[in-house]
Amino acid sequence: MNRLLASLAAAAALGAGAGPATAQEPIRIGVVQTLSGPSAVLGQHARDGLQLAIRQMGERMGGRPVQLIVVDDELRPEVAVQRVQGLIERDRVDFVVGPIFSNVLQAIHRPITASRTFLISANAGTSNFAGRECNPFFFVTSYQNDQVHEVLGKYAQDRGFRRVFLMTPNYQAGRDSMAGFKRHFRGEVVDEVYTQLGQLDFSAELARIAAARPDALFTFMPGGMGVNLVRQFRQAGLADRVPFLSAFTVDESTLPAQQDAALGFFSGMSWAPNTDNPQSRAFVAAFEQAYNYVPGSYAAQAFDAGNLIASAVNALNGNLTDKDAVRRELRRANFQSLRGPFRFGNNQYPIQNFYLVQVAKRADGRFQTEIRERVFTDYQDVHARECQMQ
Repeated sequence: MNRLLASLAAAAALGAGAGPATAQEPIRIGVVQTLSGPSAVLGQHARDGLQLAIRQMGERMGGRPVQLIVVDDELRPEVAVQRVQGLIERDRVDFVVGPIFSNVLQAIHRPITASRTFLISANAGTSNFAGRECNPFFFVTSYQNDQVHEVLGKYAQDRGFRRVFLMTPNYQAGRDSMAGFKRHFRGEVVDEVYTQLGQLDFSAELARIAAARPDALFTFMPGGMGVNLVRQFRQAGLADRVPFLSAFTVDESTLPAQQDAALGFFSGMSWAPNTDNPQSRAFVAAFEQAYNYVPGSYAAQAFDAGNLIASAVNALNGNLTDKDAVRRELRRANFQSLRGPFRFGNNQYPIQNFYLVQVAKRADGRFQTEIRERVFTDYQDVHARECQMQ
């Protein structure tokens, strides 16, 4: 198990002797991220974003020290469940933050929420938990999976693309992405391909794209899958003929490897490093100084998750015994999101703006996505109407 135990300021707090004894117990936050294998960079972004948030708040919440307990889910649901059980039963965490991948979320959701522990997903946001399976102990600081893909469907429709080739991995997030794109696209889907999760060779699929001659490609390929697809797409000469529309395929986690191969490619997201507000600019500068790479949405959403938790703990002066009170404070979302406008819907998924973003090369030679246009304003996911929570 990749286990990073950051016991932040606990010894100093105990030595000070101020406040009641219970106030000196740390706030324990379990962090479940993919930190090994080809997709480890995604978990690294999320882990670093959360750690930066904790550091910036003085490593304390509600007068209590904070302890982060980080575990690697290895992108294996059965491993994630075992490590979550350790966080709950042995470490007695107050909150769990994570994960990156939806298949891991599907596995850990029940054991965490059944224990009445709050799960804050800083990335995965499947449709089932946004709708009929919504849960009072589950919050999302990212989006509902469909929504970022809806950005590209709406863009393709507005641009007049008539024939689009769709390609995603064959798991829940991939299926959600297909549904999201097609929600606003009214043209012809010339082919709909589901690849294996973790696939790295796309030669057969690229041949099918070339033969289909679509007006655009829409794809969702995170991590190492996205790195290879973009390189192979450019090498096959398709970039000059087929517009590349994606989500998570070209972002700050993949761009250091893709570089010029991804230039000009489009994606959809609720935030980008050039987001123009004071808190976002300060975050990007602090993150790059601390970690020496450009933060992506995974980092920003985890940073927001840390500040969401702090807003609730601070409002309750560190007293987390009343779970209903904790939930009420979390639902208030009384913190300054890097995205600007941000609030929770009835299903405890965000209501927020979404943007078309495009890969650009900065003056310093680094690559990042940049906002080109707003596509949705104060947008709530369509599954919220199936959630019975109030």
